[in-house]
Parts: sequence; structure tokens; C-alpha cells
Amino acid sequence: MIRTPTHEGVLEAAGKIAAILPPTPLLPVEIRGTQCRVKAENLQPIGAFKIRGGWHRLSAMSDAEKAKGVVAVSSGNHAQGVAWAARRLGIAATIVMPRDAPQVKLEGTRALGAEIVLYDRPGEDRDEVAARLLEERGGTLVHAFGDPWVIEGQGSAGVELTKQMGREPSRIVACCGGGGLAAGLALACPEAEIVPVEPEGWDMVGQALERGEIVQVGDPKPKTICDALQPDATKQINLDVLQGRSQPGVTVTDDEVRAAQRFACRSLNLVVEPGGAAALAAALAGKVALDENTVIMLTGGNADPAAFARTISTGS
Repeated sequence: MIRTPTHEGVLEAAGKIAAILPPTPLLPVEIRGTQCRVKAENLQPIGAFKIRGGWHRLSAMSDAEKAKGVVAVSSGNHAQGVAWAARRLGIAATIVMPRDAPQVKLEGTRALGAEIVLYDRPGEDRDEVAARLLEERGGTLVHAFGDPWVIEGQGSAGVELTKQMGREPSRIVACCGGGGLAAGLALACPEAEIVPVEPEGWDMVGQALERGEIVQVGDPKPKTICDALQPDATKQINLDVLQGRSQPGVTVTDDEVRAAQRFACRSLNLVVEPGGAAALAAALAGKVALDENTVIMLTGGNADPAAFARTISTGS
């Protein structure tokens, strides 16, 4: 039976994470004449919010489970979150990553001591690769977004920002791949509106919320610079949490994402990777409502240096 993520589980995760990591900054920002806030999760030790879910999941494992190791699938940020937690807890970690993942993410994962198994994207199914590894080696699958502990861990960011604000936000605008962060925030902040933001053509969570069922991305796969936000579909566990709690969401273009990266660099002095800038892109483009109690999640800062340099050196 699949465990159900809960608000109480999010609170437990928040306590565990607060014991080992300082809170990330909640920074004031003016967007389209409205003062709101951004949550700088790009400043986590691994450069992304995924450290939260990785820590909550691996620290909840039994000694027997830890001894068998973990397998995860990731384009890079979840990989580093799992690898960081695994190294700290003395757990062997194998990460299935796409061959075209940004070099900075591949190098960061290796530096944390994880074994990397590469697959071709598109062409190979990363979940099938992981399943074969688990059959051959044993261990625990730590899914990037469809795991109840991971969902709760990501939701700890909502508990943290609520404490920083002194009240629950009215709205949280979140970058969205498979829906792990959005689901966790929905559990953490039950009164807040949750707005998932996905790359154009990859709105699998938004479509699932609209239709009430899982939707697979079509072929040929759309192109996007948001390498961190490209799962083929969300999972039922995420849809169950978000259904009735989240708007269908919005999509952003590559140009809007690049504009958000430039804004974050120039106005906030922050390096934000494309996938980590999607929520900010939607806010800047006027695709989401904003008020003084809105929080925008900046979810990752593991930008490819050359691509980031090209982005910030062009445009207005």
C-alpha cells in the first residue's frame, strides 16, 4: 500500500531540515508595481530545493534499507539532493541521469560520491532503467516527485516561508516538473493558492489537473531550455494532493524564462537556472495574479555557465 503524504509529515520534515540547514532567504521584490517575495531555494547547499525531499526520504529509511542503497532518477537537482543526503548518512546512491544533462549537474552529482548511470533522452525510459538496476542490485527507489516522503520534504519550504512571513501566504507560484514541490506546498499551506508553472509543451501537471487524469507528453517531445522540468507525466500521488487545491497552472516560453534569469541576476544578484526561473517568468509576464502576500519560488541555481553568460549578456 502506497503511503499518503500528509500535513503532519510536512511538519516533521520541516523540523528535520531545520536541524541541519539554515532557512533560505525570503527576499522582497517589486514586479509590475506590486511588492511580493521570492524564496531563494537556489541558495541551498546543492543549489536547489531538492535537498529537502532527499534528506527527508533517506533519513526516514531503516538501517536495513540504508544498507541496500538507493536508486534515483533525475536530470540533476534531485540527483544532487539524494547524493548529498546519501553521503551524509553513509548510503550508497546510484542516480539515473540523462546523457544531455548540464555538465554542472553531472559533475556536482559525481562530486558528492554518487554513481551515475546515463541514459539517452529522448529514446530511453529512465524509470525502466532504474527498475532494471533495482532488480539487479536491490535497494530503495527514491523517486524525484512521486514519493510521499519526497513530497513532504519539498513542502518544508512552505513551512519555512510561513514562519519567515509570520503568516501563511495568499499564493505560492512554483516551478513545476512532476508536481512534487507543488504538492508539498499544498500540504504545507492549506489556505494558500498554489500556482504550478511549467514550460510550454510540458504542462503535464496542468493538463492532468484540468482533465482529472494523468496525461503523457506527446511525440515529438517539445524543446525547452528548462532541463529540470521535463517529466513525461505526473504521478497519481501528486494529482491526488493537488486536485481541488491548485489551479490548472500556466506555461512559460523559453524567452520568458531567459528574461526572468536576467531579472534575477540584475535585480536580485542571483544566479537562477532556467527551470528554477519558470515561476518568476510567469510573474514577470503577467500570467499570474500578484499581491503583497504572494511568494514566488526560485527553485534552482545550477545553471550551465556558458548558457547563463549568453542569457544575461543579451536582451533588455
